[in-house]
Amino acid sequence: MPRAETSPAPSSAEAGATQARWWSAQSDGRVLCTLCPRFCRMADGQAGFCTIRQNRGGKLVQLGYGRSTGFAVDPIEKKPLNHFFPGTSVLSFGTAGCNLGCKFCQNWDISKAKLDERGLQRNTPDDVVDLAVTQRAPSIAYTYNDPVIWAEYVIDIARAARRRGVNNVLVTAGYVTDEARPELYADADAANVDLKAFSEDFYRKTTASHLDAVLETLKWIRHKSNTWLEVTTLLIPGHNDSDDELTRLAAWFAANLGPDVPLHFTAFHPDFKMTDVPATPPETLRRARAIARAAGLRYVYVGNVHDEDGQTTYCARCARPLIGRDWHAITRFAVRAGACAHCGHPVPGRFSAAPVQLRSGFRRLRVNPS
Repeated sequence: MPRAETSPAPSSAEAGATQARWWSAQSDGRVLCTLCPRFCRMADGQAGFCTIRQNRGGKLVQLGYGRSTGFAVDPIEKKPLNHFFPGTSVLSFGTAGCNLGCKFCQNWDISKAKLDERGLQRNTPDDVVDLAVTQRAPSIAYTYNDPVIWAEYVIDIARAARRRGVNNVLVTAGYVTDEARPELYADADAANVDLKAFSEDFYRKTTASHLDAVLETLKWIRHKSNTWLEVTTLLIPGHNDSDDELTRLAAWFAANLGPDVPLHFTAFHPDFKMTDVPATPPETLRRARAIARAAGLRYVYVGNVHDEDGQTTYCARCARPLIGRDWHAITRFAVRAGACAHCGHPVPGRFSAAPVQLRSGFRRLRVNPS
């Protein structure tokens, strides 16, 4: 079946639309998108579930290329990544739309927006990398909405960033096909994947997606890529926080990803279509962390609450604190050449050879390029 090729930039005839990859033409004039496991079939003029991949004249185009909802410079810990160059900054940005339908979405104003509803900035891949270099951010994070749906743009930026020594970070739900996954992650230095729950029923009813595809992505990243992996589960009271589900999640995690992949349990706050659900109590996060640690996971963290113990990295051998955190601030750093400064035990992750500068806070800088 014919397959469109990715052009290096949006066509000048129609800025913002570029030919997409991962699709095939159908005999009835529709196109089948094979980027994510949703496999949308679109008639001429129709967009897929994500809203930014559309059939135009029998070809699939991607409408998010070069169009950003805005940039910010964040601490890398906010992604969250705790074992990927701690204490550094990251240039964060996204587009619009999403290929999941999470009722609890914390970024719904971006992920559920249509491109024509936002005053979007237009940026070439080199523009984005230039901005990261100018802001002295050693990494770029593709975030806010899922980078899977604008994969062509992600890939082109990531290649440009790689050439200039800038790291690439994907913050994603991991809902991508076997076909598209290798190229999407080819230049990804790190990823934080949202494991929304450990229940197919939750995935189907609350996110309009399926669990197995995400589990396959997690295993693929861990075992078949060079991408540093961390995982986040947002705990929603009464929905995905039972002892049974957390125990099954931790057991699968240990068996399939191993004990050294960091797992973050973060607190839910009422939002979008789940404003009737209370915020996650800190005790729930501590309970989840204890269950995961009992299953053998060595690096388990809590987030969206103030809990210095639950945000600190401890040596897996001598149990001394290595990286202290107060929210997103680094208060202690005792990792030397990728190992515990006290006993020499290796610490999994990516760490700079230069000493990390301790900081009591992090000033967030809003960036609005012309």
